[in-house]
Amino acid sequence: MAAVAESSENSEAVRPHRVVVLALDGLLPFELGIPHRIFGRPKDEQGRPLYEVVTCSVRPPGPVETDADFAIHVTHGPEALAEADTVIIPASYELGPVFEEGRLTDDLAAALARIRPGTRLAAICTGGYVLAAAGYLDGRPATTHWAEADRFQKLFPRIEVDADVLFIDDGDVLTSAGVAAGIDLCLHMVRRDFGTAVANDVARRTVVPPHRDGGQAQYIERPVPDPLVATTTAARAWALGRLHEPIQLRDMAGQESMSVRTFTRRFREEVGISPGQWLTQQRVERARHLLETTDLSIDQVARESGFGTAQSMRQHLQQALGVTPTAYRRTFRATVSSAL
Repeated sequence: MAAVAESSENSEAVRPHRVVVLALDGLLPFELGIPHRIFGRPKDEQGRPLYEVVTCSVRPPGPVETDADFAIHVTHGPEALAEADTVIIPASYELGPVFEEGRLTDDLAAALARIRPGTRLAAICTGGYVLAAAGYLDGRPATTHWAEADRFQKLFPRIEVDADVLFIDDGDVLTSAGVAAGIDLCLHMVRRDFGTAVANDVARRTVVPPHRDGGQAQYIERPVPDPLVATTTAARAWALGRLHEPIQLRDMAGQESMSVRTFTRRFREEVGISPGQWLTQQRVERARHLLETTDLSIDQVARESGFGTAQSMRQHLQQALGVTPTAYRRTFRATVSSAL
């Protein structure tokens, strides 16, 4: 869902992808600012914005309370939702019946009813409660802040809640974990719309990593470890430098002078996933980068990213991205060249 082309008498104009952020009373100002920062940066080669970001309320223009000691003035009412290509709902601490009963208030239900069918929907942190109460998450996988996951699952039993990940992309509906995971989610949507190069540029300008390893498990409170105990950082750095080579778990463990069992446990504690899952993620990202930015053949990309064969890479990309390497390159080589 990228920019939309519109014809004119003199030239072909590009309408930016319209992102509408729904500001609800009790919102977190930090989360409200994430979509504006991430989607406000990308531009095409003519310097034109690839996105237009608009903030709206469920009420006519006016003040919206935050969880801080100030309110914000929103200049758009709920009618803005009818013109959205993507709707994003940041977290709020004053959702009332949504939190308590899983039920939308009348004004919120009326606002959401304005959203056109096919509009991409995304929620940051507990903004997922709104999507859930509206029925958008029924039968789907979703995530939220790890501290809310159990309550979220009990209130909405038809949702497949995964508290271990930073975000979940289920096509036209996306959800993220708490607070800063909204950055990961928004960068992912930019990456999905315009490719890795555009998303990486936004990340650099925002001074955040373009892709964070692992999930929420690494942020859940645990007893403070012995400061003398080694981490798995060196092993990850070692592996990243040789993704194109066969990498055995015992070799990674050896970089930290740990047994395979201890290393696997420590890795999962720090990163949130197993070493094997992490390696696959890194190889998928490497393959995406090469498909977007080089003319290497599919076989060469497979070897350079560590999948070995084109068939193996095709299976992993199909599972991770839902497309074949050829289809991915066809989409994002053209998108990146026109967007940068």
